[in-house]
Amino acid sequence: MTAQDSTFAKAGSYLNPGAHQGPRRLAGILSLDDFEPAARAFLPRPLFGYVAGAAERNASLAANRDAFADYAFRPRVLVDVSKRTQAVELFGETWDAPFAIAPMGLCALTAYRGDLVLARAAQAANIPMVLAGSSLIRMEDVAQAAPRSWFQAYVPGDLKRIDALIGRVADAGYRVLVVTVDLAVAGNRENNVRNGFSTPLRPSLRLAWDGITRPRWLLGTFARTLLAHGIPHFENSFFERGAPIISPSVLRDFSARDHLNWTHLERIRAQWKGPLVVKGILDPADAILARDCGADGLVVSNHGGRQLDGAIAPLHALPAIAAAVPELPLLLDGGVRRGTDVLKALALGAKAVLVGRPFSYAASIAGEAGVAHGIELLKDEIDRNLAMLGVNTCAEMTRDRLLSGQ
Repeated sequence: MTAQDSTFAKAGSYLNPGAHQGPRRLAGILSLDDFEPAARAFLPRPLFGYVAGAAERNASLAANRDAFADYAFRPRVLVDVSKRTQAVELFGETWDAPFAIAPMGLCALTAYRGDLVLARAAQAANIPMVLAGSSLIRMEDVAQAAPRSWFQAYVPGDLKRIDALIGRVADAGYRVLVVTVDLAVAGNRENNVRNGFSTPLRPSLRLAWDGITRPRWLLGTFARTLLAHGIPHFENSFFERGAPIISPSVLRDFSARDHLNWTHLERIRAQWKGPLVVKGILDPADAILARDCGADGLVVSNHGGRQLDGAIAPLHALPAIAAAVPELPLLLDGGVRRGTDVLKALALGAKAVLVGRPFSYAASIAGEAGVAHGIELLKDEIDRNLAMLGVNTCAEMTRDRLLSGQ
């Protein structure tokens, strides 16, 4: 494709931002926000509520989104932006866009082989995908399908299990390890109870009715999974296979973490030879401690609002953390839905962002084609916004590009 052809192609996507060659059900999906109502109609209420909800009053969930409205752009004009690029370098690799697919549990319940769908779409688009420790497909299978994926671990409660899990991740071929540190205890996700979702997953008349009234999910995801793979298990919590999703032992497997401390992170650092990223940092003091333990990067995150309700929005925490550890690459997680959100995060100190729920919804309603469509929508928005800001690279998104009402 010539430079002129590329310019015409971009112009065409701007005039028709929803244009795609995928399933008809994507025809009305013009932004990441549009995936949510489509997934609400597709998924049983308990599963949609699990993905969409957060802790207690959802205050942090709402704050994550609202924080972006506290900043406005200061664009420059008559700048030659014909050679702009959104490529970024993270942990020694170059990626085509400054965003990654966030780790999300239970994706194989909301989309058939959901983790593989997300990983393959991310690899095809040359962006990172982070496989969750609470996923239902073996990490080895995901690594084989998409070798550049990252792995996110919930640290087990005892040292032998920590060592065994880290060894398994390394043997599977993962290069980047993301350790989540904001789960000393489980958040109070009362929304799950209200929506009929439980851990372990308990069959009920309500769940059965929700499934029957959503036959595309029932036949295309749930029944297909049971027939081909049996009852899903938590495959990646430990070295050994975890419990099935309907087992009472699930609660035990995800507890006993309230004693974990910085010495456990030091132990992981001593064992893990690749890039180590610490997820769940909101305080500059913790950022410094993580750096001193040997972290190679941080994810500024409040767990998507699913842990401590009322925790500071990651976007508001970002500038102070960037000032405290300027040598570490930072990723922002929480509330990102538009290209403008991505660029605001970059201007405040992030190297890239994580995006979760919209890609889960995309996989649910349209599989790999849905995820690919969502990735292209966000990439197109970033490209368009770079041009309108008078910016050619992500590195040019600096603090002076923003005005703050705070």
